[in-house]
This record gives sequence, structure tokens and C-alpha cells, in this order.
Amino acid sequence: MVELREFAAADVPLLMAWIAGPTELLTWAGPAFTWPLDESQLAEYAAESATDRRRSWMGLETDSGRVVGHASLRIDAAVSSGRLGRVLVAPQARGRGYGTALLEPVLTAAFEELRLDRVELGVFDHNESAVRLYERLGFVVDRVLPDVERVDGRPWSALQMVLEKSAWGRTAAG
Repeated sequence: MVELREFAAADVPLLMAWIAGPTELLTWAGPAFTWPLDESQLAEYAAESATDRRRSWMGLETDSGRVVGHASLRIDAAVSSGRLGRVLVAPQARGRGYGTALLEPVLTAAFEELRLDRVELGVFDHNESAVRLYERLGFVVDRVLPDVERVDGRPWSALQMVLEKSAWGRTAAG
């Protein structure tokens, strides 16, 4: 089980430690940040997370209080939607179900607390474990953006996925 707490500037060093290189940075945040990742970039992100345009959380293991992940939701209140992003499970916690445990309360906050009608996300199609996680949570592919990035001479395509509030209700109950 994972509980959420708001992301704060004090969490910046932890996030920096979880991202080992430029490929991991691109996988985590797309082109929003540049390598080498530094405290000033994440401090700006933490400041934006303290506004009504973005909510960002750290996920804590309920029993131990150990930080096991991070996720962010950019909010567009005008159209009652959010964009899930910057989802990252701590390296030592990967492969243990923390992705689901982290995102379930994030999506509950999106649909119940923030009263959003839909949540969208983008994920690189080769990130198969993330794609499977999102599909298990009820996200469906809305469109494919071919060759949006080029890494080590290889093109990366992105899946744009969406989860409607009505589908989340069925997924969360099932």
C-alpha cells in the first residue's frame, strides 16, 4: 500500500538520485528537462507543483514510510482533464507492484478530489512495463505519435493514452 504526500523542494535530491542518465531522464519526463539534471530545474518543477496548474506527489510505503515513487498531474480545469506524467518508481522498489500502488491513489485524487473527467498521458511505446501498467489501470491508446525522439540513432514513438472517469470507476471497482 502507498500513501501520497505532496512533492516538495526537499525531495529534489532523491529524484536526482533516481535518474542515472539522459536516457532515463527522457523516459521519465520527455523533453521537459535537460541533461545533466540539476537542482534548479527540479526546484522550478517543485514550485510549479505548488500551484493549481500541477499536483505532484511522492509515494510512501504505508508500513515503513519509505519513499517508493513519484507522480505528477498537470491540470487543465477549463476542460476538466489532467495529464499524468513524470511517474517514477524508486530503483530499489521496481518490479514489486509499487507502480499500481502509487497510481491508484493518484487517479483517485484526479477523479474524486479534483473532479476531473479524464486523465491523459504519454509513454514511449518501447517502455513495455509502463504501457502494461497503464493498460491494467484502464488507460487505452488514443493515438500514436511516430518517431517523436531519436536516441542513440533509434527512433522513439509515443503512445498517447486516455482514461475516462467512467472507465476508472469500473476499473477501480473491478
